[in-house]
Amino acid sequence: MRVVIAEDQALLREGIVALLREQEIDVVAQAEDGPGLLRILNGHKPDLAIVDVRLPPTFTDEGIRAALEARRAHPQLGILILSQYVEPVYTAELLDAGGGGIGYLLKERVGDVVAFVDAVKRVAGGGTALDREVVAELVRTQPSGGAGALQTLTPREQEVLELMAEGRTNAGIARAMVVTLGAVEKHISNIFNKLDLPATDEDHRRVLAVLTFLRD
Repeated sequence: MRVVIAEDQALLREGIVALLREQEIDVVAQAEDGPGLLRILNGHKPDLAIVDVRLPPTFTDEGIRAALEARRAHPQLGILILSQYVEPVYTAELLDAGGGGIGYLLKERVGDVVAFVDAVKRVAGGGTALDREVVAELVRTQPSGGAGALQTLTPREQEVLELMAEGRTNAGIARAMVVTLGAVEKHISNIFNKLDLPATDEDHRRVLAVLTFLRD
């Protein structure tokens, strides 16, 4: 796995580099701003870009804008956003850009090495890794009405889908909900059916279900 990092805080950036290299993940380049990110992407062709939302010079949305431009230029690039605060609107923008994996974590989560490395691997592989607080905010801001497919889900199915959006495995969902693995598998099967996501060789239904959830 080849990773690049765009983060202006040198201490955090070097900490992430050291952490990933300890896990035998190849950090091929680093940048401190948006233009720097785009330059190293073109030169190194990584699997994943870890990007701070707020980069110089204004520290507003330079990072996410660079990530969106990177996704347009490299559609299969995994993007893992790090942020100090929950700003779910950026997640929606990245999802609309399509392509590879998506992750959105609060910076404080980097300290949980096992979970952070798992998120890095999942997003690089085309999956999702969303901070629980981000998922909660996305759910809170969704309209309660509407006739979309998500409205047909039961409360338990909705909860399963929220946990899927966090990137949890079936076993992880079962532990979180204190139910059997079989019950989780049944809920997921119902979700796929209600969202009209038939099994195919090309589409990853789990990711598609999460994208449907986040885009609604």
